[in-house]
Amino acid sequence: MAKVKPYKDSALGKKEQVTQMFDTISEDYDGLNRVISFGIDIKWRKNVVAIVKQAQPKTILDIATGTGDLAINLAESQAEKIVGLDISPGMLEIGKEKIKKKNLNAKIEMILGDSENMPFNDNSFDAITVAFGVRNFETLENGLKEILRVLKPGGTFVILETSMPRQNPF
Repeated sequence: MAKVKPYKDSALGKKEQVTQMFDTISEDYDGLNRVISFGIDIKWRKNVVAIVKQAQPKTILDIATGTGDLAINLAESQAEKIVGLDISPGMLEIGKEKIKKKNLNAKIEMILGDSENMPFNDNSFDAITVAFGVRNFETLENGLKEILRVLKPGGTFVILETSMPRQNPF
């Protein structure tokens, strides 16, 4: 299976290209997400939160957290600690500002890191989410192995991802 890269003519690897792309669009990302999904991404995130809340996790990891929308929504759960992980410093900075404005600094921590080499101990999280980020893993198998490593046995793992439409909506 060929790796899909954001910039076909770049000598950078997929991970570096994804970081560069998201750093470039970080300030416009939330608005772009609403437009591209016709706003349904908000409902999808609420569905993820409902699934996670059922498990009553104390610790949650949101991988590819971007600007932190899902991590912020997950604050509705009774989790004591939510960690947002992303490889884009630009996206994390926007997320940190949103978290600060919502006074959630005590509950949500944003960390710069790689989903395929996470800086966490084994069995660290009760629940793990990935919204619109699995497609950006350089090596899907490595990312999933890391998730399994840091997820507690019996933990909850939710992926929210889009697919290519089969028919043109227009």
